[in-house]
This record gives sequence, C-alpha cells and structure tokens, in this order.
Amino acid sequence: MSTMRAVVVEAPGAAEVLTTAEVLMASKVGAEFLVKVVAAGVNPIDVKTRAGKGSWGAARQRPVILGLDFSGVVVETPYESHELKVGDEVYGMVPVPRYDGAYAEYVAVSALSIAKKPRALSHVEAAGVPCAAMTAWGAVVDVAKAHEGQRMLIHAGAGGVGHFAVQFASFFGAHVIATGSTRNVSWLREMGAREVIDYSTTRFEDVVKDVDVVVDLMGNAHDQTGTRSLSVLKSGGLIITVPSGTWPSFAEDVAAAGLRGTTYKVPADGQTLTVISRLLEYGDVRVFVDQVFDLEDAASAHRALETGHTRGKIVLNVSDG
Repeated sequence: MSTMRAVVVEAPGAAEVLTTAEVLMASKVGAEFLVKVVAAGVNPIDVKTRAGKGSWGAARQRPVILGLDFSGVVVETPYESHELKVGDEVYGMVPVPRYDGAYAEYVAVSALSIAKKPRALSHVEAAGVPCAAMTAWGAVVDVAKAHEGQRMLIHAGAGGVGHFAVQFASFFGAHVIATGSTRNVSWLREMGAREVIDYSTTRFEDVVKDVDVVVDLMGNAHDQTGTRSLSVLKSGGLIITVPSGTWPSFAEDVAAAGLRGTTYKVPADGQTLTVISRLLEYGDVRVFVDQVFDLEDAASAHRALETGHTRGKIVLNVSDG
C-alpha cells in the first residue's frame, strides 16, 4: 500500500512528541476530496491537542495527525461533474481528530469543508486563513452581528483569530477597541481598530467602559482577562469567549453579572470560507503570516506559537505546489 509523509503524535506531551513518519496514504470516500497539501496552518487547538487537552480525548486511533488548515491542489474529486476539478487550487478546514489532519502530504476532506483558494493568495498565505478567519467570522458576524454604532472590545487582536476579528468588525462598521502588545499597537490600527490598548502598560478596564460586545480570545489563561472583561460591558452586553478550558465558571459568572454570554466553536464550513475568500480577493481583508516552518520542523512551529507573541499566523510548508 502507498504511503505519505506526515507529522504524527503517538502520545501527548511537549512539542518534541511531534515526529515525522511514513503513514498510510490518505484516501477519500463518498463525497470527499483528496488534496495534495502544499501548506498547513498551525492553530492553538493543535498545541492543546498535542499536549493531551483540546481534542485529544476524541481521537479514536493512533498516531494522531494534527492540522485543521490546509491549502493545496485537488487530486481526486467526489464525482466527475463537480465544479472543483483535479488540479484546482483549494483550501479549507479538516475537523481533526474525526479526520486525519493537514500535517501531511495529502488530506481527505468533505466537500462541505472546502473552497477555491483566492487567486490573490499564495498557498502559504491561504493556509493561514480557514480556522482563524472562520472563527472570527462566527464570533463577530454570526453571533455579535457587527454593525455601525456598535462598540466592540477584541482581546488578543494581533493573534491569528484576533487580526481577522478586528478586520471583520471594522469592515461591518463597528467601533473596534483592541488589546495588544506594544509592538502591535500601530499595526492593529492599520487592521482597522479605532482604539488600541497596550496591555503591558494599561489595564483595559481602567480606560474602557460601556462596550456592547467583548470578543474574548484569551479567557482566563492570563491575568483573568475574561472575568475582568465583564466589568466593561454595558447593561445587557454580550461576551463571546472562544478559548476552551480556561474559564470553567464562565456561564455562572456571566449570569451573576446580569449579562449575556456564549462560547463559540467553529464549524468547517466551505460556504462561509467562500464568502471570506471574496473579501480576501478584493483586498478588504488580509491575512498576515508571521513565520513559516518546514513540515519536519513542526515542533519549532508549536514552540513559537506557545510563546504567545505571534502576530497573525504560523504556517507549515509541506510540499511544492
């Protein structure tokens, strides 16, 4: 049987558990595509899952291949008359660990989770889009209903999800207040934030009040950011928290404050990605790739993400396009 090169995890642990191996070739069934992966995005959930948290408990087989995001070239289609053809450049999101992920030379993916790659983007840039952009879209557009006159506080605005959230909220007319580090203050303004709070010098609750929505991309992983955010919301305001596992008392805390709150989990939705693609094509939204690593150096990519100081996205270069 044919094989492919992949980065695998046999047992959870530190970044060093990511190893390169030859595994069985990915194969499609039913309404799936087989895609040759050119580049794969690296996301915080990959790091959590590798460490034994995140989605690790749902993995039904070993080794686990991580990687939600891919950009690549169609090798096999679900059927002959599908609008996407062999040789087309596509990108999308794989629901790991239900599927093997994109830290591999090939990936099988549902027809519902794929879209044409924007021509304006390289494969490396495109691989940085799906999970982060669709998470931001879900929180900012689908749940928060970003609109003119709305005041929205976005934590970790310079991160993978954050830099898309800032752009989407600004595009739909919201007054965006973003938190970020000193080096990202001017950059976040370029992304569309009206106000930027340098968290290293200023506590956001000292300078912000009466916001309609908080998009919380930190939770309580650092300095109780999530809990502190409740004090800056206006009466009836909404907090959307994205990180999992950092704020166990989220629902109770929000209710006690008399506010509205929800978590958010992103689906692998090709239709949403197609809408986002149009914004990328027209230059209304852009993706920023901070660092690129070779597939075999996935451990270094995870260590870089774990520093918590990434601007935009980290991407793995898997193969030639």
